[in-house]
Amino acid sequence: MPGMRHRIWSRLLGAVALAVLSLGRAHAAIAQEHTASETKAVAEFQARLADYLALHRKLEAGLPKLPKQASPEQVDANQRNLGLLIKNARSDAKRGQLFAPDMEALVKRTLAGIVSGPAGKLMKASIMDENPGVPDLSVNDRYPDSVPLSTMPPRVLESLPKLEEDIEYRFIGERLVLMDAHAHIVIDFTGDVLP
Repeated sequence: MPGMRHRIWSRLLGAVALAVLSLGRAHAAIAQEHTASETKAVAEFQARLADYLALHRKLEAGLPKLPKQASPEQVDANQRNLGLLIKNARSDAKRGQLFAPDMEALVKRTLAGIVSGPAGKLMKASIMDENPGVPDLSVNDRYPDSVPLSTMPPRVLESLPKLEEDIEYRFIGERLVLMDAHAHIVIDFTGDVLP
């Protein structure tokens, strides 16, 4: 009989896990439905991001290549040099150039849907746990060394437009930041979008 109970529990747990996965996928599909204006906002965001990445790659190509066994000091110097080149090339960049108002509104709506769900309080707590300070931010500035690189919950990443590997989303306070991971600089950021 113990073997039979084990099989019943295993099947029951498997069914529950499948149901939870199905609900999660259904919620993600609903969260990704956009109005026509939101679809346009995402397309414009992605076009502006592609322009930024083209600039990043052009400037990075002009830097000396890092050795395969680069020291932390060499990596840091390379990041700072690339950041300086990008800052000079984007000297007129301002907040909201990538996160235009329509895109920021979409991000805010998306995050509200995520943190209002059944696991929303836990998700927001996990975001804020690694997010202790709310420093002043400026476009093109180095991502604050005093702020840890917070973990982005997979559900948040699945709901936002996909990024290329050089670019990352991060939270600083209740603002969403676009960070250039190679240059370690702030590309753009939103106002407070995390409810």
